[in-house]
Amino acid sequence: MTVKDPEFRQVLKKTDYLVLDGVYFALASILLMGRNIKKNQGPEVFKHFIKRLDKTSGKAFFLGSSEDVLAKIKERAMKEYPTVLIETFSPPFKKEFSEEDNMEMISKINEFQPNVVFVGMTAPKQEKWSFLHREKLDCNLIISIGNVFDWYAGTQKEIHPIWFQLRLAWLIRIFYRPEIFRRNIGNQMLFFWHLLLMILRIKKQPTI
Repeated sequence: MTVKDPEFRQVLKKTDYLVLDGVYFALASILLMGRNIKKNQGPEVFKHFIKRLDKTSGKAFFLGSSEDVLAKIKERAMKEYPTVLIETFSPPFKKEFSEEDNMEMISKINEFQPNVVFVGMTAPKQEKWSFLHREKLDCNLIISIGNVFDWYAGTQKEIHPIWFQLRLAWLIRIFYRPEIFRRNIGNQMLFFWHLLLMILRIKKQPTI
């Protein structure tokens, strides 16, 4: 996606931490550098930090998705992580937010003063919004986890952890949501084309 979206590329370059969410990225690392990258996909990142918040009676804010999904997230999280204080906000569904939209989201978050803000708006919208407004948010950490919102809410079937361990979660996801595969196939083909060019040393390895 960053090949076709320079703004997204700059956002990722300036982000504090990037985690591996996609087996073909791991494959690229093995082929280009002989190094296997430990995966930290969305569900794993979410569970790691929500468990830490539960141990410290922390506060989590969920930004994104619908009111229905957020209500289900809050209901489940309150049962599984009873010491975590949770607040949510569903922004308007539109391609671009107005200044008023942005100010409302920032205000909702800052009123709550969470330790962690989980953002679920799909990529690259969520990453761009988080980076653009991170200096204005009164929180410790902003994490973009996208589809985890629907998995955790139960509105989409959650992929069993064994498939992540076998690195076949992408295949299972195709059966669950074929529209995701159709939407991303162009990006994936572009990725493997650039990977081939780098293996053949026709193209230099990018910094991201």
